[in-house]
Amino acid sequence: MPDRAFFPQEFFTVVECLQCGLGFVNPRPSREEIQRHYPPEYFEDPGTQSHAHCLRRRCSAKAKYLREIQQPGREPLLLDVGCGNGDFLRFMAARGWRVEGVEVAESSRPIQDFKVYRQQFTDIPVNQPTYDAVTAWAVLEHVHDPMAYFRKAGGILKPGGLFVFQVPNFESLASRCLFCEDVPRHLYFFTRKTVRQYLDAAGLLLEREDNNRNVYKMAPYNWLAYQYKTRVRKQGFTFQDVKLNYREYLQLHHLPRGFASTLRHAAYAPSAVLDRILWPVIENVQILRRTYGNSTFVARKP
Repeated sequence: MPDRAFFPQEFFTVVECLQCGLGFVNPRPSREEIQRHYPPEYFEDPGTQSHAHCLRRRCSAKAKYLREIQQPGREPLLLDVGCGNGDFLRFMAARGWRVEGVEVAESSRPIQDFKVYRQQFTDIPVNQPTYDAVTAWAVLEHVHDPMAYFRKAGGILKPGGLFVFQVPNFESLASRCLFCEDVPRHLYFFTRKTVRQYLDAAGLLLEREDNNRNVYKMAPYNWLAYQYKTRVRKQGFTFQDVKLNYREYLQLHHLPRGFASTLRHAAYAPSAVLDRILWPVIENVQILRRTYGNSTFVARKP
């Protein structure tokens, strides 16, 4: 599949290890090459009220996983890996946490109000138990060496500290079959089995998994077209079967957002209308079956 967000002419291949089940882009762009796939638009804040509301909702959902760490009269220390523009850390700082971040993307905004390490997480100059919590929200799928990240988190957490992270669920229909992954920014694709293997190697104990859309969504775009192609026509579903989403359609035809453009997109992909109408039902079924596109894991250092 191509880089649907920024370079639709560039295609990439995702493969799966037949021994452990880990998925990964092969070949993977180097650390230097991948920077081009994180242009400033990737970090843009549209400044709309709906986006601000979405940010607050996400930050609140993330914070719930860290409630037990904060005790009266105590200011725990949090490190957020892949902190982006710093929204989550500011949210936590306002609630009594001391905060630090890690962000290597050259196009992210400068941050002055708290410490940010502008280097790979594995290279930060912290090598002993220091943090009460380390978080990585939709980060580990972006890195070139996930094992090193798990081990670093295990090494810098205090005993009893939490490592909380969200990754795409490679056992989901959206990730495995519907071309919903953000390739090539998503370099690795995790199953429950591979997550447990990483945590075991890092000396961390898995306490909880939430397979849901509480923090980030991976909606099952094109699930209806997939079912028709594979179940009715008994054929494989390829990227050529994927219709342009609304944003891609507007970009291709140089159209502004609006009611008329929405109608044009609906006429172009009528099955997508029914596909989206039924999303809530399909998503809730997937969550009940633990096959939704995202999973949040909570692990503790003994």
